[in-house]
Amino acid sequence: MGKSKTVLGKGLGALIPSNRPPVEDPVSVEPTPETRDDGVSTDVLAHIAVDDIDPNPYQPRVEFDAQAIRELAQSIRENGLVQPVTVRRWEGKFQLISGERRVRACREAGIEHIPAYIRQVETAEEMIELALIENIQRKTLNPVEIATSYQQLVEEYGHSAEEVGQRVGKDRSTVLNFIRLLKLPKKVLSSLQKGEISMGHARALITLPDETAQLRMWQRIIRDNLSVRKVEELVNNIYRQPARPEKKPGKSPTRSSTPHLEELSQKLRPVYGTKVHISAAKDGRGSIVFEFYNDDDLERLLELFLRSE
Repeated sequence: MGKSKTVLGKGLGALIPSNRPPVEDPVSVEPTPETRDDGVSTDVLAHIAVDDIDPNPYQPRVEFDAQAIRELAQSIRENGLVQPVTVRRWEGKFQLISGERRVRACREAGIEHIPAYIRQVETAEEMIELALIENIQRKTLNPVEIATSYQQLVEEYGHSAEEVGQRVGKDRSTVLNFIRLLKLPKKVLSSLQKGEISMGHARALITLPDETAQLRMWQRIIRDNLSVRKVEELVNNIYRQPARPEKKPGKSPTRSSTPHLEELSQKLRPVYGTKVHISAAKDGRGSIVFEFYNDDDLERLLELFLRSE
């Protein structure tokens, strides 16, 4: 993506360079010679026609509250649009990068021209990242929308979870935890989108062994209004693994580590970021053991193994 990558992962400030002029009058008015778009410049602030703005086809947000839009429209009628939207030039018009809620409210308020930052954005990947950054920082996305966007960056654009995290300002484990949510049944995901259950509830449900168990526990959460802590307790009690029986003495081959195997173990540890144990029996058979310390660490190792195929 060239130099455009240098602005990604820096948050909402990356969308608004500091050398752009401030908006002195927040009320939407007809463009003046000073604020009218010249049709070619990028990285500038200008007043543009609302009717010339096409929606962002990569918009991560899919849920828009109609009442909230009406309330915002009323505020815009009284005070104008205080926060400009962000767009890119597209086929003689503009394509929205971020600010769809504001554009919808402006249309409802009958506003014809609004301030917009015109960005130089050339790829779909950049569109997704920039829209995702703003929506996450504004906290306007529900967990399912965030997870879907993360997954799109991983599956369609070949980024690792760590690379996605760097771009949106989150750590790798957070990205993986969101993507894992998409394995839940559709009914549970819909409930999460509506706010009937929380992210904590969903993370507890994902640990259950199958869809049937997940749906049963979800129904109980809704019926009994269970807290996240209570759900975690129930999941641990019901599905706790029984203790492994002690091994009886037998004639299993004795395995040991040699200085050579220990040296190989030491070389593998920094590569995989965990302790590695290599042992071998006298007949030549042996094992390589990779330690992990939680679900996120296991996911990290699995990702490394799969990427090396």
